[in-house]
Amino acid sequence: MSRLHDPFRRGQLAIAALFLSLGFQYATWAARIPAVKADLDLSAAEVGVLLMAAGVGAAVSFPAVAWLMRRMGSRRLALLSQLGLALLLLALAAAPNYPVALLVMCVDGVLVGCLNVAMNAQGAALEARHERNTMARLHAVFSAGSLLAALLASGMTAATGSVMAHFGVAVVLLAALGVTARSGLLDEDAPADRPDPAGAEAAAEPPADAPAAAEPEPARRRWTVPSRLTLWMCCAMVFGTVAEGAMNDWSALYLKDVAEASAELAPLGIAVVSGMMVVARLFADGWRSRWGDGRVVLLGSAVAGTGLAVALVGGGVAPALAGFACMGLGIAAVTPCVYAAAARQGSDALTLVAAMGTTGLLAGPPLIGFIAGASNLAWGMGAVAASAGAVALCSTRIRWTAPAPVAQSEATPA
Repeated sequence: MSRLHDPFRRGQLAIAALFLSLGFQYATWAARIPAVKADLDLSAAEVGVLLMAAGVGAAVSFPAVAWLMRRMGSRRLALLSQLGLALLLLALAAAPNYPVALLVMCVDGVLVGCLNVAMNAQGAALEARHERNTMARLHAVFSAGSLLAALLASGMTAATGSVMAHFGVAVVLLAALGVTARSGLLDEDAPADRPDPAGAEAAAEPPADAPAAAEPEPARRRWTVPSRLTLWMCCAMVFGTVAEGAMNDWSALYLKDVAEASAELAPLGIAVVSGMMVVARLFADGWRSRWGDGRVVLLGSAVAGTGLAVALVGGGVAPALAGFACMGLGIAAVTPCVYAAAARQGSDALTLVAAMGTTGLLAGPPLIGFIAGASNLAWGMGAVAASAGAVALCSTRIRWTAPAPVAQSEATPA
């Protein structure tokens, strides 16, 4: 069967377009934070508040996301939030003042929360329906989106100082990704790929002497108290996404203001982190099968934290880029592993862990800004290294379940 007609490949491509969109949109505005900071004449603390607005939007969106998932399903929610995130780039570029920019970023956080939960639910459903492993590669595509956005930002910064022109190009690319995703996303109410017609008919026709069944009522899902295991997953996800998000939000400013890199080189910090994350996530499924999720998360987060800490002590552009590479390589497998573990605990656990991941991704970097405002950005990046170390500690409290070995046909990334 050709890849175009393989239901798994078609769904994988559509869901990958969502992951690419989120990584691209997020890194697009993150790479232009220096320009937004200059245009609005913001201090480091005000930049932190601006980023915090996105985190607040993500945090308060959790009840709304759970409700929207029940009302709309992950397919419709993913498509609508992807479109909204594209349009918000133009709104941020056109923001006339700081309060308007804060409002835009708060709405951005809400939509990021919607898309993050919906696309991970789609990925988990694809794995369950086809019994094939793909979550790590989908997260690799997210990192590829960040890498693409960083390279585009570097090129557009060299070509023009106009943030609106840059974001206009980004919106066109996001629109194309939305069209790609539209036709292949999973209908969560659809039957399995290989239904049993005889079994379906038997189930549809009750025995003649059976009593009349009452009209079924719509199932009401009740939120239950998270288990201790789920809470440890939430902690690991929060610290992991704090580290991942901070590298996107603050690496450009660190290279420019602390390491004294040129304006053209500053966005390459995101490119290095994202590039290493893409490579690591392309091979992460194999690592998980060989060593287990727990060991991959523990060793990876230790490498990330230690590498960045050493680079900060050394100082300079080259050590910084090397430390950023260690962070990208080590932290890459954290979120795919935790998402996969949460999915095995049920949809409620997956939704909560995904929401906490979004909160960490968007709310953590502002905290780094507050640390930088109180001391300097080097200490802020030191907190990022400490977050990676916290992931290692959390991973020892999670009961990891080893996934099934990756099939031979999946050995090569799609």
